[in-house]
Amino acid sequence: MDLGQIEAFVQVANHHSFSKAAESLYLTQPSVSARIQGLERDLGEQLFERDGRGVRLTEVGASFLPYARRVLKTLQDGRDALEGVRSLEMGALRLGSVVTVGTYVLPGILKDFCSRYPGLEVSVRTGPSDQVFQMVLADEVQLALARTVAHPDVEAVPLYEDEVVLVTAPQHPLAAMSRAEIEDLGREPLIIFSRGSGYYALVQGALREAGVVPRTAMEMDSMEATKKMVEVGLGIAMLPRVSAERELELGMLVEIKVNGMTMPRRAISAVYRRNRRLSRAALAFLELLGERYEVNLPTLTTGVR
Repeated sequence: MDLGQIEAFVQVANHHSFSKAAESLYLTQPSVSARIQGLERDLGEQLFERDGRGVRLTEVGASFLPYARRVLKTLQDGRDALEGVRSLEMGALRLGSVVTVGTYVLPGILKDFCSRYPGLEVSVRTGPSDQVFQMVLADEVQLALARTVAHPDVEAVPLYEDEVVLVTAPQHPLAAMSRAEIEDLGREPLIIFSRGSGYYALVQGALREAGVVPRTAMEMDSMEATKKMVEVGLGIAMLPRVSAERELELGMLVEIKVNGMTMPRRAISAVYRRNRRLSRAALAFLELLGERYEVNLPTLTTGVR
């Protein structure tokens, strides 16, 4: 039994005629007859009876007809779905992201992406960089936004550098000058963000390089909570600029430049498995990232998954 036989069967049943079925299928009448005979042999039953008024279904043929129509409809639905994926009218995008990027950067990117491709379903999983990296390696996400990594199984396309800034409350004495000396960092109570975060290691490394022994006032497990503690004057903090842009713009926090100290930066990349066929949704997302950050993307393999 093959698809051609089923198509011929349904068309003959619809038209009650072998000749009209042949016309609709752009075949000769003998070809349609041969297909029906082959189907009858496969099923071991006669499907049609001929009389002076044309062709009519046998009882067995009438019983088989709804299932044959269902097969053709399912196939057409599959073709429509495939075309929808090709045209990005449907499909799914599975993203991974470090928490900071997922909270402060990704929403703006996804707003543009979902506006372009409203039919796509997007899911996002966030976590520390190491965890997100493992999501990529395990194919749990199609691609991720995370710190740049070097691994033989991973491609990393640098997008931007996330700068760390020193912030205080507006009423803090350092805010009046918007500048501080390196020694000030050792005297002021420092509010730190989670020791498990990549930013903690980045900040601690920068302080050690500057010869500063920080006076830790408290440790928070939330970037938002860290900012709130600074806002109410409980200490100063070194935070990713992207996490504090809103508060800096509104005057809720003040950026402090440190004389003689270069603030650390962390490169953020689009990360995905090397030698993997990326879905069209993933390729479209990468294309948007390339436009947004004006970076050249490598030649990518396309495919539907």
